[in-house]
Amino acid sequence: MRPSVLMTLLLAVPAHAAGQAAAVDPAGMGRLTDYLDGVVAEGKAAGIVAVVMRDGQVVYQHATGMADREAGRVMEPASLFRIASQTKALTSVAAMTLVEEGVLALSDPISRWLPGMASATVSESEDSAGTSVRRVVPVARPITIRHLLTHTAGMSYGGEGWLREAYAARGLGPAAGQGWYFADKTTDICTAVAPLADLPLAAQPGERFVYGYGSDVLGCIIERVTGQSLAEVITERITTPLGMTDTKFCLRGAEGARLTAVYALRGGELTRAVDGPLGQGDYLDGPCQAFAGGAGLISTARDYATFLEMMRQGGSLRGHRIISPATVALMTSDHLGEVYGGTAYGFGLGFQVWHDPASVGRYGAVGQYGWGGAYHTNYWVDPAYGLVAVVMTQLMPANGSTLHDRYRTLVYQALGDPTGH
Repeated sequence: MRPSVLMTLLLAVPAHAAGQAAAVDPAGMGRLTDYLDGVVAEGKAAGIVAVVMRDGQVVYQHATGMADREAGRVMEPASLFRIASQTKALTSVAAMTLVEEGVLALSDPISRWLPGMASATVSESEDSAGTSVRRVVPVARPITIRHLLTHTAGMSYGGEGWLREAYAARGLGPAAGQGWYFADKTTDICTAVAPLADLPLAAQPGERFVYGYGSDVLGCIIERVTGQSLAEVITERITTPLGMTDTKFCLRGAEGARLTAVYALRGGELTRAVDGPLGQGDYLDGPCQAFAGGAGLISTARDYATFLEMMRQGGSLRGHRIISPATVALMTSDHLGEVYGGTAYGFGLGFQVWHDPASVGRYGAVGQYGWGGAYHTNYWVDPAYGLVAVVMTQLMPANGSTLHDRYRTLVYQALGDPTGH
């Protein structure tokens, strides 16, 4: 084993952790390090940070490559990453704390806080004289909090051909930083998403999975219900109790020295992404006004692993209860069935969940759950293995990258038995 690999393992595994030798195979973790180092050496990513936890202990942590090649900054375990849609999990948990308090209910219509959504419309296709035409019709049923959490509200990111122009005219959709980007907005999030009440949805509420603005609208409702910003709610209810000091919506001044640069991988070539919404973004010294519950947060691999460990432990960590075990179970159960993925996987309240990962060649046990982000960050929790795994880099686009799939494989090959460890 190379000295750097051994040092990674020695730093990651606490000397007092009884039984840890059986939890992971050092040679297997060495293969994982060799792979991550190789991705960087081959120019498929500028830098990567990976964290693996088992039974509440960090059993692997590795930072490799550069956080910013042009500035000569080396990637560190505490490097900061734009986590994009990994924000959705924290927004979902924040919403569920309000459900637990009886302030919200999953069946509540969102028009209670956003009155304009009571008259929302849907763009539907119908056949007329042998040709397909589109018509705009009223929603068939009210949009609920549960629809937002399961991405069945019919709210897309406005990328459909028949929606794109109308969304662009209202400052939304792909023309506005691929739709999910709000870091450059100078209004609050409720103002930023208000035009959705006037724009057609992509599907009827409850009828199919449509990935889009639902979590941003949920963040707005959280603000309306609490009278606080989403940033304040997440800080008070999640990140401060868990000690996640590096998870926030924007950075100021010297904090930028830890922010990882974004790169683009196209045709096997790695180049620095452009400035602005389609690349580096406005997360450093930006407006910091529209706190996007769908894709706005910055975090570290270790911070995010801490959040996931709270979920794995049933909603509590180190004496701080965030949500109840019953709520964790509800959030990580499939709510959609065939509407989403069928027999292999489904979708819960903020997470993709797996019924039969082996049927599609995916490592891990039944009941694992996770998601990822547009900048090519990824995570999952596998309760049967006592496992939390996070891998972070900054690639947008990440065309041709196999990082996530191979990282998963190499994590599992290094683990002991799922029941006995």
